[in-house]
Amino acid sequence: MTPPFTTTVTLTLFRFGSLAARLWVLTQMGLARPEMARMPGVQFWKLCGSGTGEGFTPKPNWGVWAILAAWPDLATARTQVEHAPVYRRWRGRSVEDWTIYLSPASVRGQWSGRQPFAGSGTADGPLAVLTRATLRPRTALKFWHRVPDISQAIGTDTGVAFKIGIGEVPLMHQVTFSVWPDAAAMARFAHADGPHARAIRAVREGGWFREELYARFRILGATGMWGGADPLARLSPPLPALDAA
Repeated sequence: MTPPFTTTVTLTLFRFGSLAARLWVLTQMGLARPEMARMPGVQFWKLCGSGTGEGFTPKPNWGVWAILAAWPDLATARTQVEHAPVYRRWRGRSVEDWTIYLSPASVRGQWSGRQPFAGSGTADGPLAVLTRATLRPRTALKFWHRVPDISQAIGTDTGVAFKIGIGEVPLMHQVTFSVWPDAAAMARFAHADGPHARAIRAVREGGWFREELYARFRILGATGMWGGADPLARLSPPLPALDAA
């Protein structure tokens, strides 16, 4: 299926502090779906949880949740993220939130049986990378056995400006998202001999994934804070934050 023309993708992260807020957002994983499906302008969306730490573990983190969405243009994306009731309710219950605005550069693979956004061009300068995979049940344990080593490797890589692991279904659906100063820094990590490269070879040789997607994005900007700061400020030179819509 050819995706609708997409110029903007948003990833919004929310951190919930209290037990009541965490229980509330857990119910939203079901209750918010009809409203997201009817949201004007949205072309693709997913509600995601995360793992502990920076998300690269199978143990759920009940405090961090995410909304990923695709939009026809930046203006629509900014208006809906700032003002749509779903986003406003989640933001009102959270202790902090951060949204990064992206333009697809290259996309290959599928997500839920479709290509969710269309890429156009290249990502020069700072870029974001999203990978998404559905694991085959017979290979899930092998995959998660390798994840701690990969997480440690990316955690010590000075080239990555931001990283988080999220997912739709615990253990079986995994999404990784990372921000890099340029394609060269990302390629050095991806292709260097280490746990990540070895895991990729194992995935390809063993057919671990039932479905996968890989996308690169140009970074348009961000709003909000994560960990008390804008992660894009770690880039050199830092990208400017977007003003509120």
